[in-house]
Amino acid sequence: PSAVIKCKAAVMWEANKPFSIEEVEVAPPKAHEVRIKIVATGICRSDDHVITGGLVMPFPIILGHEAAGIVESVGQGVTSIKPGDKVIPLFAPQCGECNSCLNTKGNLCSKNDIGSGVGLMPDGTTRFTCKGKAIHHFIGTSTFTEYTVVHESAVAKIDSAAPLEKVCLIGCGFSTGYGAAVQTAKVEPGSTCAIFGLGGVGLSVVMGCKAAGASRIIAVDINSDKFAKAKELGATDCVNPKDFKKPVHEVLIEMTGQGVDYSFEVIGCTETMTAALACCQYNYGVSVIVGVPPAAQKITFDPMLLFTGRTWKGSVFGGWKSKDSVPKLVADYMKKKFVLEPLITHTLPFTKINEGFDLLRTGKRFVLRF
Repeated sequence: PSAVIKCKAAVMWEANKPFSIEEVEVAPPKAHEVRIKIVATGICRSDDHVITGGLVMPFPIILGHEAAGIVESVGQGVTSIKPGDKVIPLFAPQCGECNSCLNTKGNLCSKNDIGSGVGLMPDGTTRFTCKGKAIHHFIGTSTFTEYTVVHESAVAKIDSAAPLEKVCLIGCGFSTGYGAAVQTAKVEPGSTCAIFGLGGVGLSVVMGCKAAGASRIIAVDINSDKFAKAKELGATDCVNPKDFKKPVHEVLIEMTGQGVDYSFEVIGCTETMTAALACCQYNYGVSVIVGVPPAAQKITFDPMLLFTGRTWKGSVFGGWKSKDSVPKLVADYMKKKFVLEPLITHTLPFTKINEGFDLLRTGKRFVLRF
């Protein structure tokens, strides 16, 4: 049986403070658990939401949920994965037994820790200690550490030839955005789409709309510096709401004549969620919420927007059943069906994590390497 591993991790002791690089003890995997050596991890806005209190989680905590690594050891009863396998941890697990897993339309397994934010393994305990204190897990993954432990339902084995510092994005950002377009919205050829927010996830939505054959893809962001990359990935029009006196949904309705077929909110802001709903066609438009909504905020909107026939949907992890889909998405990347390189602006050593978060807030997209 494997022993405790001492390694470096970025511990968040309390909200709104920098990460502290600490030596942590990582316990061996229990039954049906897997211990992974993390090779690369992306920095995603959802991690930042925890720091600022927008996504409520218990402290101290090891954040990070978009990663790729190599299995170090497995607990009793794990048969699908062995030491040495390349894997991607899954913040949206797939137990295969709950209602969502059993339903073809579902993908948000009831074993997830996204809504409840308990910060522990499924058995109610933690595998991390630091300075004698128990450290919480983050949505079943915790990847800002050299080693982590995840449940067997929360890990996917991938192609052994896959470049981990690229495919780590399939663990969250890319799959979330691309799937929101092709899986959740089911964008059709010739349709018109609007994407609010052009971070890594928003750009992945643009790629999904393009792959689905959308004829017009309107990218919306208050930072015009992001427009060149959006156009490179398939956006046909770019709109900066700051350039207009009128509300952005009115601008989009004027541009398209009747509103877009599909809109996507990829910011996590209640005002843009309502704008995205209002800008889609009044009768058959579909609007998808992809950004993590801020805690304790409510939306007030005119129900007539829905009464006329619009559909308002949410999408977690792009609607993909994680364990089934992640290996296929990695295989598609290896076959060059889509690119990931444009989504990564920089790579940084893991110890520069605080710098990475400062840059994330200026619109850069980082991968940390161990």
